[in-house]
Amino acid sequence: MTNFWNAIGSGIVSFSNWIWGMPLFLLLIGGGLYFLIYSGFVPFRYYIKALKSLKGGKDKDAPGQISSFEALTSAIAATVGMGNISGVAVALTMGGPGAIFWMWVSAIVGMATKFFEGTLTIMFKGKDSAGEYQGGPMYMITKGLGEKWRPMAVFFSVFGLIGTLCLMQANQLTEAITTVVTTPAGIENTLLLRLIIGIIICLLVSIVVLGGIKRISKVSARVVPAMVAMYFVLVAYIVLTNLPVVPAVFASIFDGAFDLQAGAGGLAGTAIVIGARRAAFVNEAGVGTASMMHGASKNNEPVKEGLVAMIGPSIDSGLVCTLTALAILINGTYDTEQIRGIEVALGSFEASIPGLGHYLLMIMVVIFAFSTMFSYSYYGVKCTNFLIGAKYANYYNYFFLIMLVVGAVISLDVVVGVIDSAYALMAIPTMFTLLVLSPKVKKEMKRYFSK
Repeated sequence: MTNFWNAIGSGIVSFSNWIWGMPLFLLLIGGGLYFLIYSGFVPFRYYIKALKSLKGGKDKDAPGQISSFEALTSAIAATVGMGNISGVAVALTMGGPGAIFWMWVSAIVGMATKFFEGTLTIMFKGKDSAGEYQGGPMYMITKGLGEKWRPMAVFFSVFGLIGTLCLMQANQLTEAITTVVTTPAGIENTLLLRLIIGIIICLLVSIVVLGGIKRISKVSARVVPAMVAMYFVLVAYIVLTNLPVVPAVFASIFDGAFDLQAGAGGLAGTAIVIGARRAAFVNEAGVGTASMMHGASKNNEPVKEGLVAMIGPSIDSGLVCTLTALAILINGTYDTEQIRGIEVALGSFEASIPGLGHYLLMIMVVIFAFSTMFSYSYYGVKCTNFLIGAKYANYYNYFFLIMLVVGAVISLDVVVGVIDSAYALMAIPTMFTLLVLSPKVKKEMKRYFSK
């Protein structure tokens, strides 16, 4: 039986590595570059305007449930999470320092992609079976491309149910607890212990997610700004106390990104693909998840929501991932034979702040992990709503909570394989739809910016 499950795990990892080859890289990065140029470099020209758009609040007569600011903070709560800590560590162990450079590139083009996502999700809202307006790729497809494309919307929603399971968050939070708390206390890291931790995580998360989108958005609006600020202060201390080595850290990132001696299939090729792969997990640009959250925004101006949506990648893939990469590269041991995540980051923070580092990072890990779990549950509910109707949508939350326990006990490489595979299969219909509907965004931009 063990060999059977090992074979399944190996198959998932192999499929993940295969689908995340150069074609998908070209789809996400190439597509994002197209959006960047086609939009007239909106992220650079209108970033300040995007920040000002957050003050707008709700449009009372617009369909939706939350404000643009709540949509952004809820979307960032999903993306600024374990991916920014363990995801960066995984990228370093898989692709070396050069992977971070390509995460930066993904952040820039991801902003352009998110702009198109946010705009289209307001332009093509649809009603669910309860008559409530909803947004997301499934409605962009059915309303923007037409009902004949419904099978593609169903395809997205099915893999959305898998991709939005917080297996990575549950797994890495459990790993952090065993590394920092239970193992030093002499408690053996057994399957039973991880199961117990998973059940506790499940119960705590249920308090928020069973309250629906309004409770999720209110919690996120309060937690997200504070947690980003706290993390910035923590890493700023590490950087300032290690200033002499910071230039060498940046040199290693650029050297790894542009070292083409090994050819496209060697280190540079690995760094490029792994960087884009982990960036997709972090900022989700082109995957379609964030557009489901922005689709709940009470906003009558599609381009305004697009501007708000594009702020996300600058914070998660741009700021927070850079902070983590600096902290790990300053003192971390990331050159390992196996995929490693949170333990690499914990070791680095402890080396930089002896006696306190791993405890301080542990606090951030707990906050980041739970904030992500809250928002991800909503994405799964939206996909369920589209597939089987609003009446049964909330039943997904119970499946989501059970899978947190599963995520706590399975191995990291299988977790990465499952989530990466689902993200890839979600990105294909999402990017196709964005590319086909991009002229409609261009037309809406001319109307909005001419006012």
